Amino acid sequence: MGSRRFISWQCSKGFALHVLDEYSIAKAPSPHLHVAGFEPETPSESISTTTANFLGNQLVKVNNIKCADNERRDLLNIKSLLRDPFDEFSTWNVKEEEDCCKWDGIKCNDQTGHVTELNLAPWGLEGEISPSLFNLTHLTHLYLSFNSFNGTVPESIGYLTELRVLDLSYNSFSGTIPDETIPSEFGNLTNLQSLRLDDLGKCRVENINWLSRLSNLETLNMKGVSLAKADHWVDAIAGLQNLTSLYLEGCNLSQVMHPYSYSSHVNSSSNIRILDLQNNNLNSSMYPWLYPLTSNNRLEYLLLDGNKLDEFPKYLGNLCNLTHLYFNHNSALVRFSDFLKALSAGCTSDTLTNLEASSSHFTGSISDDIQHFSSLERLYLGQNLLNGTISEMLWVLPNLKILNVSSNSLKGTIFGKTGRSMLWYMDFSNNLLQGVLSKSRMSNLSNVAHLDLSSCRLGPRFPKWIQTFKNQTSLIHLNIANTEISDTIPTDFWDTLPSQLTYLNLSSNNIIGKAPDLFSSSHSVSSIDLSSNNFYGPIANVPSTITILDLSKNKFDGGISFLCQLADEHLYYLDLSHNKFTGQIPNCLWNLTKLVVLNLGNNHLFGRLPTSIGSMNELEVLYLYNNGFSGDLPMSLKNCTKLTFLNLGANKFSGNIPVWIGENLLGLYVLSLTSNNFIGPIPLQFCHLVNLQILDLSTNNLNGIIPSCVNNFTAMVQKGFLSTHNIHQYINPMFKSLSIISNSYKVDYADRAMIQWQGNIREFSSNIRLLRSIDLSSNNLTGKIPNELTDLTALLALNLSNNAFLGQIPQKIDHLKELQILDLSSNNISGALPSTMSQINFLNYLDVSYNNLSGRIPRSTQLQSFEPSRYIGNAGLCGPPLTKNCAGDEELQVPATVGEGKGEDEGIDEVEGWFYIGGATGFAVGFGTVCTALLLNRHGRLTFSHFIDTLGAWVNVKVDVVFVAISKGRK
Repeated sequence: MGSRRFISWQCSKGFALHVLDEYSIAKAPSPHLHVAGFEPETPSESISTTTANFLGNQLVKVNNIKCADNERRDLLNIKSLLRDPFDEFSTWNVKEEEDCCKWDGIKCNDQTGHVTELNLAPWGLEGEISPSLFNLTHLTHLYLSFNSFNGTVPESIGYLTELRVLDLSYNSFSGTIPDETIPSEFGNLTNLQSLRLDDLGKCRVENINWLSRLSNLETLNMKGVSLAKADHWVDAIAGLQNLTSLYLEGCNLSQVMHPYSYSSHVNSSSNIRILDLQNNNLNSSMYPWLYPLTSNNRLEYLLLDGNKLDEFPKYLGNLCNLTHLYFNHNSALVRFSDFLKALSAGCTSDTLTNLEASSSHFTGSISDDIQHFSSLERLYLGQNLLNGTISEMLWVLPNLKILNVSSNSLKGTIFGKTGRSMLWYMDFSNNLLQGVLSKSRMSNLSNVAHLDLSSCRLGPRFPKWIQTFKNQTSLIHLNIANTEISDTIPTDFWDTLPSQLTYLNLSSNNIIGKAPDLFSSSHSVSSIDLSSNNFYGPIANVPSTITILDLSKNKFDGGISFLCQLADEHLYYLDLSHNKFTGQIPNCLWNLTKLVVLNLGNNHLFGRLPTSIGSMNELEVLYLYNNGFSGDLPMSLKNCTKLTFLNLGANKFSGNIPVWIGENLLGLYVLSLTSNNFIGPIPLQFCHLVNLQILDLSTNNLNGIIPSCVNNFTAMVQKGFLSTHNIHQYINPMFKSLSIISNSYKVDYADRAMIQWQGNIREFSSNIRLLRSIDLSSNNLTGKIPNELTDLTALLALNLSNNAFLGQIPQKIDHLKELQILDLSSNNISGALPSTMSQINFLNYLDVSYNNLSGRIPRSTQLQSFEPSRYIGNAGLCGPPLTKNCAGDEELQVPATVGEGKGEDEGIDEVEGWFYIGGATGFAVGFGTVCTALLLNRHGRLTFSHFIDTLGAWVNVKVDVVFVAISKGRK
């Protein structure tokens, strides 16, 4: 589902002053933006308050009347209490001869000189509102939105009785207006036509009777203002005959004990055309009070997103002007067929053009009742629980253009047998639909421009119906990824595709094909994804205008000289990883100035990196892991200052680690140089990499000490989610204007890192967002472990093994409370294990073997649960789990290792056992902390979606620890 916005008021300085949620109904010509078919909120009378008229092409002054002196002083008083970081008050001159009617944000009556409009939005002002504001009693328009005003709004607001538009939205008032309520003095503003109080903070209304006095009100926005104690609020609103737009998102409406009285049914004269009731936790008990707000049958837009509605009264089917119904993110289980029957009981089905019900809990089929919705143009049902079939009647709807039923469990065939569809956007991805499609069925879709069948069941044969698109002039997007195709690609496949195709995705199948059959320079396709298949052979030709090319995880071979065919300023994303490419990188990368992601990992490439690599100034990801590259790193690479991810591991690079990495590549959050031939010390300049979250310099020939300034890695101190985006997104420019479906034209690349985790190399991708790791193992580093390392309190993994470190383990090691992995084995560390180690609650992998440690192993359930092998090679260590007693101990009976004596698949190894016994408490605390933080900062559906994604990544990190431990312990 794409974004949608209600743009509902006047713009200033090129900015839309208010955008409600994500709804975009229509675009209106500048300078006034308003919902199509509705009057702008700034009345047309504002023309009469201007200070000049046009005569021909000349701007002619009507008269020389200036603003009143007292009002000029009041305006300067308002300015004096405010901080102006963007110098918006630059025209407000203190000179007495200055006419304040000429100041920015001011309009005056051209007959009297009185200030009639004060527009300080969106100026980013900070401070308190001066009481002098309420001396401007001739104001008709007051815009204060999108600032950071604090303090309270005085009750003196009631003095501005001439106001027609009052906008206080999107500010930082200190939660009090005053006493955390909306003052009843608002009721004195009887001339108001538009009142905006949305997003003010923790404000509430306890008595809403004052609202009934605003008989001229046309637009009311109280988003985020609590009405939980506002009994009979429906009565007050239902009597406002001029009210056409009502926004009550997030107003705690479900908590109102008595929302209406019987008289509101009888006396209702509501003419509301836009009604927003999103995110109020409403259930079916709302319908009695909804009726008086809709009984005049003027409603056109009804927004019920983010509630839990499970029943539908018949009167919803009699809203004969309803065109847009939004029902996204409803949590109650609802049979979709019942929903359709309720809406088709009367005339609603004849007028409804947009039905959006994504991410809800609809079940069942798309039934034959869909045929009654003859006006339907857009139908969004993605991410529901639909598990039946799609009615044939869907395909005969005469006006349906956009259909999204992705991420359900729909079964059966995809397209109807009869009728010629007007559909041009179709998303069936992530369903159980079958793909036994005929050419005749596909010929009914001559208008289709976007077709997404990914994760459906089209295979095992390659679909022949694709050939029907050859003569179509509309198809631009085709996605059949992960559709169980296990077949050889037809030799004429490329020729069967329409010339205007811009996006092709065949990834994650088992398609076999020879490279020369795939590409032709005569096609202008800009995005190709063939990853995770069995394509083979060398690449000869690629379209010169390609923007995205993903050939990863195939069997392509030969050189990569075809990169030199690519035109300048086109290629954005190139992934050739996990193939059999050989040879050197050609020195023609000057052409790739717009490249953001370059992944050549896991091939057989070799030689030095070309100097032209430094010309890729937009590069964010460079992944060359596991090849045969050698020599020094080219100095030109320091020009790639936008790099956030640099993985050069498992190659043959040599020389000193360049200091310019720490001087120029300051955006890095991942730096991996593991398994190369680098020598010399760790550059002090690395301490400038404050965004660094993953540092892997393991398996080289580094010497010297760990710089004490490592505590400058501030990203390893911050808990939670990755501050730097690990998703690199590309949107085809030709589709950026299609905001309603733009998500379908986004291509995301998620960073992937190979990390040594509990002794095994494994790949992290989505869960990389939570990783904090330092691996300096297998070098020749010496000196003491710096105490400053313990400042990195969010660190998850620390590996210093196989070096020559001296001295003791830092006593403040317990400050690393998030630590899961600690490997200090094979060094020259001496002294005792700090007793505070037992306080690292998440620790589930510990290895301190082969050092010079001595003394008792601290007592804790955790440290005694590790295998004895994790402590061996330290002659002076004693106590469980070792069999060696400490001085003064009685003879110990060492218990068998947890799980010992059981079958290979029956026991629970010690790491797994510790995780469940000791780690469960830490996991619960961490899990609860993350959940609480996210819930408290929840901001609309976009943040909720982000919360689900990032929480899943967090759980992955924790769960991965268990499974790795289990698999290792049972080998």
